[in-house]
Amino acid sequence: MNEVLANAVQTLVDAVPDPTAGLPDEIFYYISRTTPLINVDLLIKDAAGRTLLAWRDDVHAGTGWHIPGGIVRFKESIDERIRQVALREVGIMVDFDHDPLAINEMIHRDRELRGHFISLLYNCRLAATFVPENRGLTPGDAGYLAWHDAYPENMIAYHHVYRKYI
Repeated sequence: MNEVLANAVQTLVDAVPDPTAGLPDEIFYYISRTTPLINVDLLIKDAAGRTLLAWRDDVHAGTGWHIPGGIVRFKESIDERIRQVALREVGIMVDFDHDPLAINEMIHRDRELRGHFISLLYNCRLAATFVPENRGLTPGDAGYLAWHDAYPENMIAYHHVYRKYI
């Protein structure tokens, strides 16, 4: 390895002593320009067959409903990531199958950042009595949760691959 590259790598190692805790945005974005990312998506259903979706509004995925999900961290098991996503995005643990319901490779050739994902869809369950707290959020706020009886027309484009599951 040449000296300039070795110094750059050492700078990154020094800046992120514990990558299991997550990465600074700048480093994460660089990695997402050079490496496929593995993420879990939680298809959360209740006994009535409804699907719990979250509202999203950001530069990476656009605006619309999406299935809660998250990128697997370094040395984090998939089960751990499912639990963390459920707690962070839904506010409660979910029951889930340990084998993915679907595996999709998503390549967005027009994107420089976050352009290649291996997405693992997991079947998850919550009681029909679960009511999202939404912690002060209103419809249209990023993170707002709602049960859906059918596939919403304003689903983010990246999740159209999940139409048959909702």
